[in-house]
Amino acid sequence: MVTTGISLHSSRRVSTVPLGPDEVWAVVAGAGPGRHWYVDAAPFVVRGAIDRAVLGGGRRWPVPDGPLLRAGDRAGFWVVRAAGDRPGGHRLVLEAAVRAPGTVTLTVLLTARDGGTEVDLQVRFDPAGLLGTAYLLADLPAREVLLELVDRRIRADLV
Repeated sequence: MVTTGISLHSSRRVSTVPLGPDEVWAVVAGAGPGRHWYVDAAPFVVRGAIDRAVLGGGRRWPVPDGPLLRAGDRAGFWVVRAAGDRPGGHRLVLEAAVRAPGTVTLTVLLTARDGGTEVDLQVRFDPAGLLGTAYLLADLPAREVLLELVDRRIRADLV
């Protein structure tokens, strides 16, 4: 079951998968060679192309070589702000380094549940200035589609 939440500044998807938190963490925060949802998911490929078209850096950084993302790492167009354990699970916070009139943050919280792990995804946009406020309103439908596709991609990677 997937539950959703939406506000002006953020969109959220919560689902439960039948794997332990450490197994899910290995996929959610996995680094090194191979495919990774945070750079290969279709919405992020498209966003990288849009960023390059508006003279941004696009998906400029390779995935780090280590087994897991760590705070300070850069991958695709993301800067890892937090990655690690939290009470009851794990937390990954990614900030987009793209041309946008504000700050885009993607947070993934993993929480152990009976028989599985709750995966809580939230994307947040904090606007800067008048242009950012206008962008906030226009971005809402795209943010919802992005989060739905990313949620599906993560769940597919966990199978």
